[in-house]
Amino acid sequence: MDQRLARFKETLELRRWPIKVGFLDAVPGNIPRWADGPVAAGCAFWDRAMEGKTFYTLPGDHWNCAIGSHTHKIGLPAERAGELDATIAFMVETHYLDIAEVPGIPTLDRAPAAVAYGPVSSELFPADVVVLAATPAQTTIVYETALRAGIAAAAAPGFSRPSCAALPLAARTQLMAMSFGCRGNRTFTSVGDDEMYLALPASKWSDFLDRAIEVQRSNLTMANYYQAQRAKISGTSTTSRTSTTSRKA
Repeated sequence: MDQRLARFKETLELRRWPIKVGFLDAVPGNIPRWADGPVAAGCAFWDRAMEGKTFYTLPGDHWNCAIGSHTHKIGLPAERAGELDATIAFMVETHYLDIAEVPGIPTLDRAPAAVAYGPVSSELFPADVVVLAATPAQTTIVYETALRAGIAAAAAPGFSRPSCAALPLAARTQLMAMSFGCRGNRTFTSVGDDEMYLALPASKWSDFLDRAIEVQRSNLTMANYYQAQRAKISGTSTTSRTSTTSRKA
């Protein structure tokens, strides 16, 4: 395993390993197809990859989530073609989604023949996106590293729904995409209430790891500095209160 990756996970105390996702033009012959039965949404595959499994899915494996199929440019079969409009209509009716938001939902440029998932350390298939689940404190390091690597905007946008849209957004823009985790994702995966998702362009992953060590080190240095400042100010405040009490006595 890449020692940079091991150090990155250990230092950030990530609960699970980052994963890679590949939107492939052909069915891979060197990894197994998903064989654990139907899932309610494609984001459920993220969980399995974070558990260390490597596999690929076919378009039909994604049909149970009309929104996820849409973000991945996967067309529904004729008999289910109305499910996307019905799902969006329900989301709008319940005020979960505003109809004006729909055109802005990121999608892939073209439909994949297969979608592969696996640990980020896997070399069995080419990846388009790296996905991490992280807490806000961990996200700080990831974001600052992405800035240093040139794959994040100074004011990086974040969104909640749909979470799966973070993947095509990162793949298309070659910039980090942040999703706070939509309600569906938090139902179909084991992501923690204190975690969110970060999607990074896989082409920049190695450079990202190189810079992560520097960013982690600088944050530790600043933490020590701020703790010293807090102790200094607290000490000054205590001395001032003691002096005032003595004068009153």
